[in-house]
Amino acid sequence: MISRSFHLVSPSGYCHNQPAAWRGVERLRAAGHQVNNLETITRRFQRFAGTDAERLAELNQLAQLESLPDIVLAVRGGYGASRLLAQIDYVALQRRLLNQPLALCGHSDFTAVQLALLAQTGLITFSAPMLAGNFGAETLSDFTQRHFWQALTSPTVHVDWRSETPDSGSWQGTLWGGNLAMICSLIGTPWLPQFEDGILVIEDVNEHPFRIERMLIQLQQSGILARQRAIITGSFTSTALSDYDNGFDFSSVWRYLRETTGLPVITDLAFGHDADTVTLPLGARAQLRVANHQAELQATGHPILPGQ
Repeated sequence: MISRSFHLVSPSGYCHNQPAAWRGVERLRAAGHQVNNLETITRRFQRFAGTDAERLAELNQLAQLESLPDIVLAVRGGYGASRLLAQIDYVALQRRLLNQPLALCGHSDFTAVQLALLAQTGLITFSAPMLAGNFGAETLSDFTQRHFWQALTSPTVHVDWRSETPDSGSWQGTLWGGNLAMICSLIGTPWLPQFEDGILVIEDVNEHPFRIERMLIQLQQSGILARQRAIITGSFTSTALSDYDNGFDFSSVWRYLRETTGLPVITDLAFGHDADTVTLPLGARAQLRVANHQAELQATGHPILPGQ
């Protein structure tokens, strides 16, 4: 594998699992890659990975780098990116990063930064594994690693999976989304992209099905779902149901969503906070096909790292 340069950023929470972060660094280095900006791993202010000013400067300084890295990688998610959105230098970042062979990668709370960049600059980024939770996991997922490198180095991102959806058909549009709670937090702000032909992919963690349904109703009543061609659901992890739910689970939510919006809801993609997750380019042109419970997603037009 070609040696790549990684530049770490921490716009959100302090990395409380320090051993995982350093394990991720060592794994990347052992594979022949360069990893820079290591001080971001240990930086801390309250629950954040540094003060707002420090975290904001780290993002804005990407526009001033003399030599661009191959990959800008978020250390972890948590909370904190929302505090920075109004002060990000979108003009400078667009001028420096747009149409460059650079992959800006992360998920969870990092979704806020990714969608704001997409809305303000048109920059396509990757909803992708992060340093601590993925590359630094006790067991590194071969599935996650394989999909990560395939997405970053191939002109067509290709994912296929088995879905329990009753829907079938073919849809084309702009692939976007990420963490559902972060998407909903951007409603009514300048940081939420507006697509008339969206293929919306969603995931979340620590959210009960009724909270997920409530967020989706908010998207519907805001008029956002009316502009989508299809919805793809990823993983919704760390949720415990009780007797009170009486059968109300995620399949109930997806069924309600289909009935109330008329949209196809393609379920069961390995995408999100699970150990196994695909990497998807947010803002790319995509085609989604489903037949006999077999789903296929192809995306093009994203940044591609040189070489293989």
